[in-house]
Formats: sequence, structure tokens, C-alpha cells
Amino acid sequence: MKISLVLKSLGMWLVFVIMAILNGTFRQFILSPNLGSSIAHIISTFLIISILFGGTFIFLKILHTELDRKELMLIGVFWLILTVLFEFIFGHFVMGHPWEKLLADYNILKGRFWILVLMATLFAPIIIGRIRKA
Repeated sequence: MKISLVLKSLGMWLVFVIMAILNGTFRQFILSPNLGSSIAHIISTFLIISILFGGTFIFLKILHTELDRKELMLIGVFWLILTVLFEFIFGHFVMGHPWEKLLADYNILKGRFWILVLMATLFAPIIIGRIRKA
């Protein structure tokens, strides 16, 4: 992957981080008090997934270049790695969340849907790339 594409992908990922923080704030202060924690998490999950797909569409459109399947997959892998690293490093060392709490978000059997966000992060570039070519 070219360095310019890496830098542009990093910039878009930073936009996603800001959007995710805003989404989390919205969930905590608006959705949870009015709808309860479980429903708020579900809505918040699908909201951030929508943001990821919409943002990826805009990102690929403004690149003004056709990316092949490998490049699109590399962007998704790059975003996924950055997201997981950010989640654990920022979540634990800055926010002070215990490892157990961070890992609990991966338990889909307990109503935690974080894994869907990670899947969207990974696959959004390839899915949106295909849609744009169709």
C-alpha cells in the first residue's frame, strides 16, 4: 500500500474515532437514560456501523482512484488493527477500564455487539468498493 494511501486511511480512521466517541457520548447521555443500557447499546452499535459504511463510501469517493480488492482489504485490516489497539490501549491506560470490562464487549451471548463493529470496520472498504464498481 502506498504511503499516501496509508496516510489518507489513517486520517479517515481518526475521523471514525471522533465519530465513535461522539456516538458513545450520545449513547451514555441520551440513549441509555431514556431507553436503558441494552437497547442503547444495540442502537449505538448499528449507528456506528452506519457511520463506518457511510464514511467509507465518502472516503473512497474522494480518493478519486480505483483501488483493487487487495488494497481495499488492506485498508480494512489497517483500520481493524488501529481500532483494536486504540480500544485496549486507550480504554485501559487512559480511561482506566479493567481488562475484564474491555474483553466483555466481545461477548455476543451477553448482548454485546462490539464484534459487529469490528467486522464492519474490516469489511466496509471491500463491500463499499464493490458497490461503487457495480
